[in-house]
Amino acid sequence: MDFTPSTLLPLLLFSASLLLTTAAAGASVGINYGQIANNLPHPETVVPLVKSIGATRVKLYDADPRVLKAFANTGVEFIVCIPNELLAKIRDPKQALAWVKTNVQSFLPATKITCIAVGNEILTLNDTVLSSSLLPAMESVHTALVSLNLDKQVMVTTPHNLGILDVSYPPSAGSFRRDLTTRLSSILDFHNKVGSPFLVNSYPYFAYRANPKQVPLDYVLFESGSGMMDTGSGLHYDNMFYAQIDAAHSAVEKLGYKNVCLQIAETGWPSKGDDDEAGATPENARKYNSNLLKLIAQKKGTPMRPNLDVNIYLFALFNENQKPGPTSERNFGLFNPDGTPVYSLGFNTTGLVSTNTTGSIGGSGSTKAPGSSPVGTGASSDGYLSISDDAERVGFAGALSFSCLLVSITLVALQL
Repeated sequence: MDFTPSTLLPLLLFSASLLLTTAAAGASVGINYGQIANNLPHPETVVPLVKSIGATRVKLYDADPRVLKAFANTGVEFIVCIPNELLAKIRDPKQALAWVKTNVQSFLPATKITCIAVGNEILTLNDTVLSSSLLPAMESVHTALVSLNLDKQVMVTTPHNLGILDVSYPPSAGSFRRDLTTRLSSILDFHNKVGSPFLVNSYPYFAYRANPKQVPLDYVLFESGSGMMDTGSGLHYDNMFYAQIDAAHSAVEKLGYKNVCLQIAETGWPSKGDDDEAGATPENARKYNSNLLKLIAQKKGTPMRPNLDVNIYLFALFNENQKPGPTSERNFGLFNPDGTPVYSLGFNTTGLVSTNTTGSIGGSGSTKAPGSSPVGTGASSDGYLSISDDAERVGFAGALSFSCLLVSITLVALQL
């Protein structure tokens, strides 16, 4: 079935609450667009949905040409991703150049690709081949961009989950795992040289799920009346999200890279979970995302970095029915595959006329990506990892580049 603008008008009937909150404050909303599902709508149908929620930035877990073509001339900024299994190949400069030409240059300038994420959460996979390939792949991709005269408009980075931290509490004591320090120092040096941000995935939900009796729910949902005091810095934290971010800031600073900008590639809350997944409800998901958007719109920064314009990518656009792992993994979406909201988040829509399912993952033409890992391992061939983890997961880019520049200038000025 073909879709016309008139059939998609219901999608545009959003109430003003969310849109005005973000637009009035100039906040830039990003959304993660995962596709581990066999019932998602065609990307062309998704365009008005993304624009209607006020999202100006989209992060993919691949470089799906259907998505990139569908969003041509929309002004929406994209982060595209090089899947984990390609890193060993992409470290070869010739292969990196070929990938960039095919997956980035060919879509510019119609589709606004502003960043390439090389892999996803590589350093916590305990895969020495992938880990050793990460930085060389990032460097090869950057070299390719320079050769194509695209390095000023397309940045290179890689997202990390906060399992890279050895200490995360209190935030001022944040430090990286000793076994990852050398690699992270080299990656931070790369960011410092090319001006790209250090990306982390922050998920207060997992900290709550792991210990619901000791972690206050209101603290992780941005509704704490008291919060906590960092005895090391004297700073007060009324939500775990900012505490997690500043723990990462502390770890970065301890390696001597205070001027590297840190941004959030993923954060979210599941609307459904298994019996042992505490807190995974539609109401808690609504509170987390709604309160987070309000907080980001205030543009106040974190206690440790008050001048930081925090840019976030919510996880995720859709519930994805083929993600492995516990029930929560398949229920982080703001929307069902038919375009109806999973819970109320300040908008009102009747959804898409039909799901017009793609029947594929990442445009591969099959419902299971070739070569994907067995269900339960948390990995797939497109580099899109399961976000469930037994460990705490404290768990761009014109907007990111500009905000990172402002932070760097401010920090340098303070040091003078």
